[in-house]
Amino acid sequence: MSSVLSQVSCPADLRRLNSAQLNSLATEVRDFLVAKVSKTGGHLGPNLGAVELTLALHRVFDSPAEPILFDTGHQSYVHKIVTGRRDAFDSLRQTDGLSGYPSRAESPHDWIENSHASTALSYADGLAKAFDVRGDQRPVVAVVGDGALTGGMCWEALNNIAASKRPVVVIVNDNGRSYSPTIGGLAEHLAGLRLRPGYERVLKNVKGTLGRTPVVGPPLYDALHGFKRGMKDLLAPQGMFEDLGLKYLGPVDGHDLASLEHAFTLARQFGAPVLVHCVTRKGYGYAPAENHVADQMHAVGVIDPKTGEQLNRTPTRSWTKVFSDEIVKLGAARHDIVAITAAMQDPVGLSAFAAQFPERSFDVGIAEQHALTSAAGMAAAGLHPFVALYATFLNRAFDQLLMDVALHRAGVTIVLDRAGVTGEDGPSHNGMWDLAMLGVVPGIHLAAPRDEATLRSALQVAARISDAPSVVRYPKTPLSDEVPAVRRLGEVDVLREPDLDPVDVLLISVGTMAGDVLEAAGRVSGAGYRVRVIDPRWVAPLPSELLRLAADAQVVVTVEDGIVVNGVGSRISQLLREADLKVATRELGIPPEFLDHGKVADVRVRAGLTPQNIARRTVEFAAGVIGGSEASSVASDSTSASTSPSPSELPANTEQRHD
Repeated sequence: MSSVLSQVSCPADLRRLNSAQLNSLATEVRDFLVAKVSKTGGHLGPNLGAVELTLALHRVFDSPAEPILFDTGHQSYVHKIVTGRRDAFDSLRQTDGLSGYPSRAESPHDWIENSHASTALSYADGLAKAFDVRGDQRPVVAVVGDGALTGGMCWEALNNIAASKRPVVVIVNDNGRSYSPTIGGLAEHLAGLRLRPGYERVLKNVKGTLGRTPVVGPPLYDALHGFKRGMKDLLAPQGMFEDLGLKYLGPVDGHDLASLEHAFTLARQFGAPVLVHCVTRKGYGYAPAENHVADQMHAVGVIDPKTGEQLNRTPTRSWTKVFSDEIVKLGAARHDIVAITAAMQDPVGLSAFAAQFPERSFDVGIAEQHALTSAAGMAAAGLHPFVALYATFLNRAFDQLLMDVALHRAGVTIVLDRAGVTGEDGPSHNGMWDLAMLGVVPGIHLAAPRDEATLRSALQVAARISDAPSVVRYPKTPLSDEVPAVRRLGEVDVLREPDLDPVDVLLISVGTMAGDVLEAAGRVSGAGYRVRVIDPRWVAPLPSELLRLAADAQVVVTVEDGIVVNGVGSRISQLLREADLKVATRELGIPPEFLDHGKVADVRVRAGLTPQNIARRTVEFAAGVIGGSEASSVASDSTSASTSPSPSELPANTEQRHD
């Protein structure tokens, strides 16, 4: 352990360090971050850029009594280091290990959980109001990135914060980037602030000189105060913030500890809303990150700490790359196709489209709500927008999807990357809500492809739907092997047929669960049941062929990688009941709870979504309806015995029965 870092186990330890020790500590923290994150993966670039800022915050403010909130939270690693979690960093983002985001279960210094962007200011406003009601005037600090400020929720919060006299300190960590360079009018405004430093220094010098002039000095300073706004517009055009009623400090060098501490001390003493503008560099102090053109190593996997090169890179093609290829082909064939992203052009696979069709590519910033309604406007004018998002971020724009897109029957295609269990980033990033949420949207078309061929087909079909919204979803996990159909019945692919008629069990696989369901089917067949496996491909609207296939079976079991409540399985069961089919149904999926972070495989084991557990529960259900084999016969191998929970250990709400 390095000499200074070993002395820091809580924020109070920071306040005992002198300037030289603090500078050494900043270097040691960066070395520590590179050494640890290179082994576990994580958000390296944002944290390297926030080292001095975080150290200064904890020297000036008394956490946890004075809350320090990190917007999104992926830049909270340094905060974790200095609040007693340094020794747990070998387990960062690992199963049962340290979360990659703030976590209330880990420390009282974490007031809020990991979250989506642009939320911390609203939390801060709420905390400040609560403290005020209780007669407690302690400050609340919210650290927000310039990228997050492109989200409308930030401005709703700022409007409320500025209208009060409560001591909320807004720290803008401005590195000019979110995932990629921050865009829009706000980005241009902040760039102007960065390029015109000196206002506070000049005004301070003027005030100091005039203040020493007896009698005339103070009155003259007050008279010149009307000139202050003109000075601001000339030296630092921050009028936008002060028009809201926020005192503005900055720009401050975000890597100068003394300047940061001075600004934070002034803000803390002010006792009313203050915005401190800190200019930082993402990836600062680590050459591979600083020189990384795409995103300054915003998020990395396992890397070589010396070179920053990714290790253990798998040669498999990704779902995102297939979408990227196909959207370029569609764009070349049709000039009405446009692409929209919310500050994630490269992560969602739109960089190639943007390079080839820049005039048809739109990055709206971290503003999913605007993205959806803007897309509806484009569709109304004759375009066909593709809006590419992480599945979890669609949650934020459900009202816009429902009322602005679906109600207007707009031909908008939404492409959901990272659907299902995503793993290491934890509960706020699992894309497990979309299948249930989208099922209530009237007229929507929803595709869950199982492999590359069905993904390309789904995108092509979606591009032709002009009178309703369409959604195509796929996971973060590596691209599945091809899963061919043995035959096709209308809109349904049959993936496995029983050796003999009739069918005992109909297994309905949703999307990329196909491989696991086929493996489970083999186990169920081994237990003595005749099994058919089908894939509807489009799960909204449900294909009518499901009724015929279900009528041929005694038991229907659906399997999906989304939340089981109101999921695809629930809607299929409802369809069968409405058709008055006398068939027993059971739905398997993710329980309605927030899943802990961990490796995708581990999280899916805990949710019961493994071939062993699918088979076990299917056989148990079939045995109860039809009679016959016991479930133990499908779980005889060592893998299922050692890694899969028994049915009694599984979450209670992972399945529902309709007999």
